[in-house]
Amino acid sequence: MSGALGVLTGAATFAVGGYVKLSGNVKHEAVTQKDLGGEARPQKISKALNVLIVGSDQRNGANAKYGKFPGERTDTIIVAHISPNRDGAVLISFPRDSLVRLPACPAKGNLPGQRPHVGMINESFNSGGIGCTWKTIEGLTDIHIDHFVKVDFTGFKAMVNALGGVQVCLPQAVHDKKALLDLPAGKQMLKGEQALGYVRARYSLGDGSDIGRIQRQQMFLASMAKKAMSGETLTNPTTLFGFLDAVTKSITTDPDLTIGVMKDLATSAQGLTAGQIRFVTTPWRYSITNPGRVEWVQPQAQRLFRMVAADQIAKNVKSGEQKIPKSQIHILVRNGSGQQGLGTQVAAELEQRGYHIVKVEQAPKPYAKTAVAYSENGESRASRLFRELKKSRSRLVRTATTQTLVLGIGADWQGMKPPRTLDDVEGFDATQDSCTAS
Repeated sequence: MSGALGVLTGAATFAVGGYVKLSGNVKHEAVTQKDLGGEARPQKISKALNVLIVGSDQRNGANAKYGKFPGERTDTIIVAHISPNRDGAVLISFPRDSLVRLPACPAKGNLPGQRPHVGMINESFNSGGIGCTWKTIEGLTDIHIDHFVKVDFTGFKAMVNALGGVQVCLPQAVHDKKALLDLPAGKQMLKGEQALGYVRARYSLGDGSDIGRIQRQQMFLASMAKKAMSGETLTNPTTLFGFLDAVTKSITTDPDLTIGVMKDLATSAQGLTAGQIRFVTTPWRYSITNPGRVEWVQPQAQRLFRMVAADQIAKNVKSGEQKIPKSQIHILVRNGSGQQGLGTQVAAELEQRGYHIVKVEQAPKPYAKTAVAYSENGESRASRLFRELKKSRSRLVRTATTQTLVLGIGADWQGMKPPRTLDDVEGFDATQDSCTAS
C-alpha cells in the first residue's frame, strides 16, 4: 500500500549513506514476459513510469493475530503513474469489489492458477500471484505496467512508525475488534498498529463498503506522503534513513526495480512536491445484477485509462480545481422519509459520486422536509451537497451540534440531479490530508 511512497517520494534521499544496506533489504520476485502474455501486452508509448502496487495480508508470523488464512490476499490495488519528467504522479485505486473479466493464468508454486471468467478483481492475486494481477490490470486498462511493488502488513506498520506516526481525523469514535482498532473521535496521530487497523477496517467505519475503505486509504497515503516529503523528515538524517530502511525492508519488487533504479527515479524527482501527487479512483457504480459488487462506469473508466497510457492525465486532472474534494466531505444520512431502505439507496448514490459516508441511520421521527445540517465551518461543504439535490422544499440548516454534514431525508425527497459528464477525473492531491476538512 504505502510502497508508493518508497517509489515516489525519496527525493534525493538515496544519496544518504547506507546504500548497500538498503539494497540488501529489498526482496525480489520474478515476473516473466510469458506470465504477462508476451506480445499481447500493451505497448509502452511514453517515458512515463507505471508501477503496480498491492498490499499483501499474508497471515503468518507477526501477522497471525489478524486471523489465520493460507496464502496471501490483497485488499489494495493501485497503479502509480509517474510522469516522464518526474514532475507529477497520479495514483489510481481499483475497488476490490470490482466485477471484471479475469484472464487465464497458469498454476505457479502452490497457487492453483486462474481460468478466464468474470469475478472480483482481487481473485487474480489469490489464484496466480502478482504476475496474474499484473496481467489482469494490463488487460483491463491497456496501460503498460513497468514494475510492481508489494507491501505486507508488518512492513506498512514499520513505515508509519519510522515517520513517528501519521495524522488522521475521525468524525466519530471507532471500535473494531477485527481490525484491532479502538479510537476516539477527532484528530489522531496513528502509529503502526493503529494505522494498519485504520486502513484495513471496513464494517465498523462509514457504510461498511470497500469504497469507503479506499477513501480512507487514499487520505492516509496523502497524509503519509505529505509527512515523508516534509522538511521534518528530509532534513533529519536519522528519521530519513529510518524511513528508507523500513520501506526497503517492507517491499517485494520485480528484479528490474533495483535500489539503483529507485535512486535514479528519486534523484530525477527531487522537485516533486506533495501537491503534485494526485489520488483518483476508477469510476464505478454499484452492480444491479450482483448486489454488494461494483462495476466500472463506461466510457469514463476507459477515458481515464487512455489518459494515463498516453500520459495526458496531468493535463486533465487540475490540481486545486475543487478546494475540498468530495472524499473529504463527510455525510451522515438519516432517513426520515417513511420509505424503508431509502437511506441506504441515497448513501450508495452519494458514495458513487465520491462523498464519504460516515453512517446511515433511521430518523427518530418522520421529517416533512429534506434538510442538510452543518456546523459553523461546514457551510461550503453543505452548499456543495445541497446543489446535488433536486429542488423540493429542502433547505440548509446551520447547527452547532454536528461535526459532519447530516442529510435528513424527508417526505418531500425527489432524488438527486443527474451527474454531470465526467470530462475530468475528480481526485485530490497529497497536500489535502484527512484533517483538511474534518
